[in-house]
Amino acid sequence: MSWLRSEASEMSKQCEGVPVRNDRLRDAMRVVHVSEAQVARDLQVDPKTVTRWLREGRLPREQHRRAIARLLHVSPNVLWPDVRLAGADSTGELIAAYAHRADVPTHQWRSMFAGAEERIDLLGYALLFLPESCPGLVDLLRRKGEAGACVRISFVDPSCASAVARDAEEGLSEGLLARIRTAMKYFRGVEGCAGVDVRCHTAPMYNSTFRWDDEMFVTPHLYGLPGYHAPLLHLKRRGEDGIFDNFAVHFEALWTDSLPIVWPS
Repeated sequence: MSWLRSEASEMSKQCEGVPVRNDRLRDAMRVVHVSEAQVARDLQVDPKTVTRWLREGRLPREQHRRAIARLLHVSPNVLWPDVRLAGADSTGELIAAYAHRADVPTHQWRSMFAGAEERIDLLGYALLFLPESCPGLVDLLRRKGEAGACVRISFVDPSCASAVARDAEEGLSEGLLARIRTAMKYFRGVEGCAGVDVRCHTAPMYNSTFRWDDEMFVTPHLYGLPGYHAPLLHLKRRGEDGIFDNFAVHFEALWTDSLPIVWPS
């Protein structure tokens, strides 16, 4: 019952106008070893503002809440559970669902790439199906980067344990590892291009994500099944802390842990 007394005490303080510290935010900062000064520097705000968020429980603006959540690798709802998705309910972000990734028409993939203006994020094991099904994709990514878009691509390192385990799970006899290396050779065409960054990571992959500005395709990975057979969700961002933002935070966390790619010879 101690937690109940604690919550009652906090509610009493709020009713009496006593400032309540944002312990959720403070704890999240402690976990990832982020200081108040670093938050202020990364968000380009006055350090006193960060102090007020922590010690007085003041609510940051929406763009600052999103930025803090990305910095700390958590959902904004973890830090501010009483602040809900603005506008439509988060389930309204689900535009379409496909039983298999292969069910999405090729022209729709091409349209998503062509329509992106600010951001393209690609995260997967091999991503080889993209240049295979979208001729000219690498040149398009170069043009997008040169035009000012932020293009980020992250493969699984083909030599890492998670890639080897997934290959064995699908019974591919190193076929998946070969596909990753082949995809790297395709995407090497963006090497050195302004606005385009390519990395590798070694984390276990629970899903692949493909983002174009405020739209995203997500394919959850199913045991033993190839990516083309996995279901696919088409999401469109409607507001803060929805389904879209959950997967966006997931991408940012993996991207932070990714390393610059070593291109195969």
